[in-house]
Amino acid sequence: MTEPMLTVRFFARFREELETDSLALTASDGQTVDDILVGLARRGGRWSQLKGERPVMVAVNQVMVKSTTKVKPGDEVAFFPPVTGG
Repeated sequence: MTEPMLTVRFFARFREELETDSLALTASDGQTVDDILVGLARRGGRWSQLKGERPVMVAVNQVMVKSTTKVKPGDEVAFFPPVTGG
C-alpha cells in the first residue's frame, strides 16, 4: 500500500537557498500548512528560515492560503519568501 503524499514546492529565493524546487512528503490526517513549515524548519540550517520572523507566503493547489489551512493527500503546497516593497 502506498503512503498518502503531498507535493511541496519552493519558489524564488527559497528554491535557491534550499537547493531544491520540490519535495514529496507524507501527508497525515489533520495536517496544516504550519505543521509542514515547522517540520521542515526542524531540519535546521537554511531550512529554519521557513519559521523565521517574517511570515512565509503559501498557496495550496495554486490558491493563496493561511498557515492554518489543512492539507490532504495529493495537494500541492507552495512556499514563497516574504515580499518587501514600497
